[in-house]
Amino acid sequence: MAANKIITVFGATGAQGGAVAQTFLQDLKLKSEWTVRAVTRDTTKESARKLASQGAEIISANLNDKSTLVKAMTGATAVYGVTNYWDTMDKQGEFQQGKNLVDAAKEAGVEHFIWSSLLNVTKLSNGKLPNVYHFDSKAKVEEYARQNGIPATFFLPGFYMSNIPGVAFRPGPPNNAWTFGLPVPETAPLPLFDTADTGKFVKAIVLRRDELLGKRIFGATAYLTGKEVVESFKNAFPEAGKTASYFSMPQDMYLRVLKSKGLPDFAALELLENMLLLDQFGYYGGAKLDESHSILEDKLTTWDEYIKKSKAFQGLN
Repeated sequence: MAANKIITVFGATGAQGGAVAQTFLQDLKLKSEWTVRAVTRDTTKESARKLASQGAEIISANLNDKSTLVKAMTGATAVYGVTNYWDTMDKQGEFQQGKNLVDAAKEAGVEHFIWSSLLNVTKLSNGKLPNVYHFDSKAKVEEYARQNGIPATFFLPGFYMSNIPGVAFRPGPPNNAWTFGLPVPETAPLPLFDTADTGKFVKAIVLRRDELLGKRIFGATAYLTGKEVVESFKNAFPEAGKTASYFSMPQDMYLRVLKSKGLPDFAALELLENMLLLDQFGYYGGAKLDESHSILEDKLTTWDEYIKKSKAFQGLN
């Protein structure tokens, strides 16, 4: 059966968009009915050429140029829209890019716009955490899409598992012991998410379009505390895990570490408040994951499974 529907995937060579593209190219249920139109800034790079070899249509578009977005969406039944705040660290710029996507989806007559969103932390925290711009800007795009009236579903990715091995969880003093350090207590819940699972959620969202229009889907496998993350590591790697521990890092130390890596002050504060959100208000405002899991046909990646394939943990025992 010839594919007769198009899904336009933005960020198709990135983590989220790339996972969506792969699911629609490889899943037996989807690839017979859907064509992937993969949007990337540079159509000549290797990752784009690989997508083309797998059967994707490759198209270039600029999130700052709405006319290119309309072209990328014209004829598409569904669209996966995502922006990357960290490209520019410009909250107004990210909102404008998201607004451009919404406007283009309306102009192109897209039947299902799936927006990679997050909660508005300023509102959730009643102004206590006003600097988590990469959440707030995406939340404002969601609000704009709702006001605009386009048929949309909102996917909220969780705490990236990839941010833990070798980044927040790495060897250090004393004795080169493995330490998981965040500026929150070891009891703070993290909604862990393997970005490779993005396509599993988007598949379910597309297949159950009518019932999920206007809904939020929380993209995470499970809530784990910092303590539980370390316990899993100890079980997986008994030798390296003997001295592994969780370190509740003082906030000023966390800021110093981030600034030492070249982050500007406002971005370091943003990431600190992002972490404080976990403990004080909840990444998803305390929402449970059951309803979001109930739509899935595919099993999500657990933290135990993820650490066994993580490059940072390779060679441990």
